[in-house]
Amino acid sequence: MNPNTIPKIVKNLYRKYPKFPDGRIDYSDKKTCAVLTIFVEFNGKILLMQRSDKVSTYKGKWMTLAGYYDELVPIKKKILEELREELNIGESNVKTLTVNKPHKVTDRDINKEWIIFTSRIILGKSSKIKLDWEHTEYKWVKPQEILNMNIVPSLIVSLRIVYKD
Repeated sequence: MNPNTIPKIVKNLYRKYPKFPDGRIDYSDKKTCAVLTIFVEFNGKILLMQRSDKVSTYKGKWMTLAGYYDELVPIKKKILEELREELNIGESNVKTLTVNKPHKVTDRDINKEWIIFTSRIILGKSSKIKLDWEHTEYKWVKPQEILNMNIVPSLIVSLRIVYKD
């Protein structure tokens, strides 16, 4: 997938859904939401963060860097924005950035259909992680260790897409 484009599905949701005053898509009461799942990697380990009790879904679960795809901007720009806002890591530390085609996951427990844009960032050097309010702690783990953690339900599907088993 070309990281310098705005996916058609995001354009469609932007036309169809209400907006916040700042122009972002308001997914608050919507069943279908476009989101980013970003695997941040360094030295063969993936960064996972525990979601705080201040987020709307999956409180206390472990997850990669993630966020709503709620703006009409190219996917690469949105990914780098999440990296900077949630972890305080700048683009200069990104060695590799790849984006996969989106996939859908339905979570019947919370009545949501996630359109997930997965991506993988390999950092060029170690970075000091500075979490925002969305997470309480973080750890670097090997991909196979994720299977034994209390994770967001859709993470296994995304992991298999990015790391191709």
